[in-house]
Amino acid sequence: FSFHSNAPGVRVGVELGAGLDVVDLKAFDPSAPSTMKELLELGDKGLEGAKRALDSGQCVVKRSDIKLLSPVLAPEKVVCVGMNYRDHCLEQNAPIPKEPIIFSKFPSAITGPYDDILLPSESQEVDWEVELAFVIGRKGKHIKEEDALSYVAGFTVANDVSARDWQMKRNGKQWLLGKTFDSFCPLGPALVTTDAVKDPHKLGVRCLVNGDTVQDSSTEQMIFGIEKLVVWVSRFMTLAPGDVFLTGTPPGVGVFRSPPVFVKKGDVVECQIDQLGSIINKVV
Repeated sequence: FSFHSNAPGVRVGVELGAGLDVVDLKAFDPSAPSTMKELLELGDKGLEGAKRALDSGQCVVKRSDIKLLSPVLAPEKVVCVGMNYRDHCLEQNAPIPKEPIIFSKFPSAITGPYDDILLPSESQEVDWEVELAFVIGRKGKHIKEEDALSYVAGFTVANDVSARDWQMKRNGKQWLLGKTFDSFCPLGPALVTTDAVKDPHKLGVRCLVNGDTVQDSSTEQMIFGIEKLVVWVSRFMTLAPGDVFLTGTPPGVGVFRSPPVFVKKGDVVECQIDQLGSIINKVV
């Protein structure tokens, strides 16, 4: 978070509860890191420090005095998974993938949980995609499935905003450009640690546009679960603390509606996931 006042810099905080006031880790311990990525790089020591700050009841800042930023600001990687919900494959008459379809967004696409989505003049077909995101907590390569969840620090809500014209018709139908305009990866509102989520594969997932529900499914529909994604991607690259994974979207995206529907200036997109909260972004 950052302060609305002129107090400098970025801080890591711990929520007292969903939507409640926040313990300022740096105020509690001046040696504490200023970013989530740095906190995760400390391993167990970092999370233990955060717990001590929370238990102290000290250094609490009012929610109204702060602006929530993306839980992870500058990850090394943003790894995305395409076609990872059975019901999303059905809506477009696509076969169920035999192995995860991986693409990426650049970290510069990341924006805060309540920041604006910037409508680029280069696209006329900008679409929504609510997604469960998870964040890597420790370095690993060739990770085994039984160990995979121990590499996950926690979960958050993402919107994989997508320019369908660039994704599906331009640039040789490579997905990258359509996925990675500035502000095309709202994240938040918080990193919910794995111990606080009962079962990440049984979470309700919804997207609302101007208050109307357009996506409504469950992570039970995921084809490749979190462990399998960690195993698969770690075959190809070393995972690092702070790396963000977007795990795919359920049906109800605008491009597959009849007729297709795309966001326009003034629209408000809300992405909700049970136990993780919601992010609300205005299109400007």
